[in-house]
Amino acid sequence: MRKTYQSTVVKAPINEVWARLRNFHDMSWATGVVEQCEAVGDKTADQIGAQRVLNGVFHETLVELNDADHVVRYSIDAGPTPVSQDDVRDYIGVIRACPVTDIDSTFVEWSSSWEAEDGKAEAFCHNIYVALLSDLKKNFQ
Repeated sequence: MRKTYQSTVVKAPINEVWARLRNFHDMSWATGVVEQCEAVGDKTADQIGAQRVLNGVFHETLVELNDADHVVRYSIDAGPTPVSQDDVRDYIGVIRACPVTDIDSTFVEWSSSWEAEDGKAEAFCHNIYVALLSDLKKNFQ
């Protein structure tokens, strides 16, 4: 199994950060990475099975939304190389937010795992998630 892991601290209370992260159909906070987020199908952004297409090429499905634990889990169902169906299998991304109570901030971690024959997707995914976390932080400066 291949993996990637990124984390950051956002200088905002968890309820504000979580409000942004939990909306599967809205990535307007990620302007440096996501140019287009298209909702697909009839599920709302907080329903398991909700689907979206990012930048016209990343097809993703919401597989878990846990408000109590502040966790979003999603699959990448199709995408460009190196995360295409030919390159990876069983791709799961996980976003988790935790309060940092002494400074009224939020610790956010973004990880993913998948099956693949080679390690080409690691750097690709790492760089995207680092950029997404950077955009998230900028929204609360």
